[in-house]
Amino acid sequence: MVMATKEQNLKTVSDAGVVAVIRANSKDQLVGITEALLAGGVPGIEVTMSTPKAISGIEMLADRFGDRAVIGVGTVIDAATARDAIAAGAQFVVSPVFDEQIVLTTRRYGKIMIPGAFTPTEILRAFSAGADVVKVFPSTVLGPQYFKDILAPLPQLRLTPTGGVDVKNAGDWIKAGAVFVGAGSSLVTKDALAKSDWAGVTANAKAFVEAIRTARAK
Repeated sequence: MVMATKEQNLKTVSDAGVVAVIRANSKDQLVGITEALLAGGVPGIEVTMSTPKAISGIEMLADRFGDRAVIGVGTVIDAATARDAIAAGAQFVVSPVFDEQIVLTTRRYGKIMIPGAFTPTEILRAFSAGADVVKVFPSTVLGPQYFKDILAPLPQLRLTPTGGVDVKNAGDWIKAGAVFVGAGSSLVTKDALAKSDWAGVTANAKAFVEAIRTARAK
């Protein structure tokens, strides 16, 4: 299997326009969730560290879906976790905060770095330190207008929102300048996890991808 480059992986995720943020109840659910998301057109799979045995889950997904999906790790709050996840096969690292050591470690291994930031100062600092995309978190209270306001004087930034993103507002974030959106429970719902309703996850994924495609076409 020929490994995709960092740039190819970032393009794959950006083209789809949505990253699935997965907080599974157990590692055993990850294969079903990933198959469902891929069937719906979402190849960007972020396994959060709050998932039990997340690192071994990432290794399992990378081995099984590495040629079709871009598997990453989320909720990373230290460089050691980033390194372990990358060794297991993670192609991107997402953090809720900006920590320079996490950025340096992820860049050292040539993977996509998506740190979290909130204020314009934090966002620019994270980008200047080497972030590929900056996750604006929590974006729940800010709304898409915040992206427009920041990108007006700082158009070089690449931003993604996480928190409060759903199929109704995903297109608004894209139109406001987001490279892609991060969607958690609105994409892989708690109900779907409880019932193993993977067909429902596929339907949600298709709806997200379509909403983003429509927004980009306008």
